[in-house]
Amino acid sequence: MTNNSQRILIRGVNWIGDAVLTLPAIRAIRTAFPDSHISLLVKPWVSELFHENRDIDEIILYRDSHKGIRGRLKLAGELRKKKFDTAILLQNAFDAAFLTWLAGIPRRIGYKRDGRSFLLTEAIPVETDILKQHQVYYYLNLLNSIGIKASYTEPYIRLSRSERVWARNLLSLKFPDQKKPLIGINPGAAYGSAKRWPPEKFAQVIGKILTGIHGRVIIFGGQSDIEIADEIVNEISNLKIKSTIEEYMSNLLIMAGKTNLRELASLIAECDIFLSNDSGPMHMASALLVPVIAIFGSTSPVSTGPSGRPHKIISRDIPCSPCMERECPEKHLRCMTGINTEEVFTAMQEMLPVNKAVFLDKDGTLIEDKNYLNSFDDLVIFRGVKSSLKKLKDAGFKLICVTNQSGIARGKVDREFVIDSNTFLQKKLSIDDSYYCPHHPDEKCPCRKPEPVMMFKARNEHKIHFRSSYVIGDKESDVLLAKNTGATGILLSSTPLFEDSCAGFIAKDLNHAVDWILEQER
Repeated sequence: MTNNSQRILIRGVNWIGDAVLTLPAIRAIRTAFPDSHISLLVKPWVSELFHENRDIDEIILYRDSHKGIRGRLKLAGELRKKKFDTAILLQNAFDAAFLTWLAGIPRRIGYKRDGRSFLLTEAIPVETDILKQHQVYYYLNLLNSIGIKASYTEPYIRLSRSERVWARNLLSLKFPDQKKPLIGINPGAAYGSAKRWPPEKFAQVIGKILTGIHGRVIIFGGQSDIEIADEIVNEISNLKIKSTIEEYMSNLLIMAGKTNLRELASLIAECDIFLSNDSGPMHMASALLVPVIAIFGSTSPVSTGPSGRPHKIISRDIPCSPCMERECPEKHLRCMTGINTEEVFTAMQEMLPVNKAVFLDKDGTLIEDKNYLNSFDDLVIFRGVKSSLKKLKDAGFKLICVTNQSGIARGKVDREFVIDSNTFLQKKLSIDDSYYCPHHPDEKCPCRKPEPVMMFKARNEHKIHFRSSYVIGDKESDVLLAKNTGATGILLSSTPLFEDSCAGFIAKDLNHAVDWILEQER
């Protein structure tokens, strides 16, 4: 695939969890072909995952009306009109190859499976070793086999600012105290009962959350999980919790059967921890960079565990697990019943975000903005910064620097200098950690401010509680970064140009901002 400007069709997969695991492969295709038109063909129930995905130009729905030979001919005709040059089939089915063959797409690439090799122009053999790795690598291997450089990246689901604000507003109506821990619970699993931890055990953990850490709980699920959610609520009612039913119900929100996929993602993104069976929502949580506690029984965490970190997998090492069966063949579910609630709750306590932080922009906030700083000779720390940051440290805040450094991609700044200057500032100013985005804005990466990935990584590595934290910067992108994470944004500005800013406070300089934060803490 040498032509960088072409029309590429990706046939996506049909299950939500699998679809999440294809995101790094789709990102790799976009990186390899930045100027190409990329379309994704998927079933309607999966399509919402990709609505804000910047690697895709077009989503084509494979509807129920496309079933049968007449429906397939109709869809093939629609695809033919779009004049695709290449089809990359992430789905393994014969139908995917048959459809793209019918559509007359000249180059058809996919794994050599399901008896479809004769319909593909490039049928890639499935090596035994790739099946032993995480499923993310299964899709990346297909691309590497045809010469596309596809290295591992964490799956990432992008949410719009309005979606994040919608979720935050909904939660604020239900839960007045937004600083309490928020735990998401996903007790269902579409594959079968062998993947489901018993409802009474979920109920016991929820009881511990409500009383042990005074947390808030959201129970998630689809329409098919409403009965499970009701059973959990009934089990909670039977627990000997010291508080009244009204008190614990005020910290419990049932959303099973009440959300579409985008709403589900938006609410999951607000959670501090997500407790789940092996399921689509589990993979969504990991792709939203929410710490996951995943309970595994009949399936293998090696191939389908939550991707990335800092997740915790809880399972039992017994001879019959993983059996990969939908229902337990021996009817005892030892792999699930053997997992005790104390173990799960202890893991949760260890993962809770307990630290407050101040996230700091670099150029124009800590140091003078020299327009692509690339020399220590030009690095000038603003007056009073060191003493102001010491006040924050003394008040118990972690200090995290988050900075866009597109000068690296533009060829104006050396990456090593960025790393060295960050290290210098960390030592000089007692900053705990630094994160930078090296990408050009045109790359539409998920880490460039105001996108929140740098802050998410910092949260997961330093156990930071966003709703108790602040972001300080001299650009509106810094304020929007705060908006995207639930932190409070502070804009540094000595002029009234930003009077329409969504900042929580506008300060004349860093010292002014720090004094305001300390006043809020009092």
